Amino acid sequence: MKKALTLALLLSAGPAMAASGPFFTLRNTDFVVTIAFLLFVGVLLKFKVPALIGGLLDKRAAGIKADLDEARALHDEARSILATYERKQKEVEAQAERIVETAKREALAAAEQAKADLKASIKRRLGAAEDQIASAEAAAIREVRDRAVTVAVAAAGDLIGSQMSAAERNKLIEKSIGEVDGLLH
Repeated sequence: MKKALTLALLLSAGPAMAASGPFFTLRNTDFVVTIAFLLFVGVLLKFKVPALIGGLLDKRAAGIKADLDEARALHDEARSILATYERKQKEVEAQAERIVETAKREALAAAEQAKADLKASIKRRLGAAEDQIASAEAAAIREVRDRAVTVAVAAAGDLIGSQMSAAERNKLIEKSIGEVDGLLH
């Protein structure tokens, strides 16, 4: 009943009523167009075209829903991969910080060891230099003594030579040879 009422209202309120002359004749183009339209709609309903279009739309909606579900799954997978990579990045950053901290500690330890080695090396070199200085000093003192002895012997020789006679000199030489001979054997 609703359909019939709706159809009657559509026919009575349409532009066909605005046309001049009787409406329900085949000479009225508005009536012919209305009849053709109603026949077209009837043919569409008989061949169940709205159901086919609805089925196609349902298939398309199902395809879109499947695409959305797949996109959600890909989005969730991408989020989990992103979280994994962010976690790995944090781990790598923490590891890098540990490596840097370890390198700093090792560098400080190496610097301290180098300082200690340098102090020991300086101490050894100072000791060696002091030993060389002491050795050079002893050599210089020995050389001065030897020179003094040589000068004293020469002066004594000159003095003795000028005051002693040849016979006394020969006696002194023989006595000295005897003393040296006794010391060597």
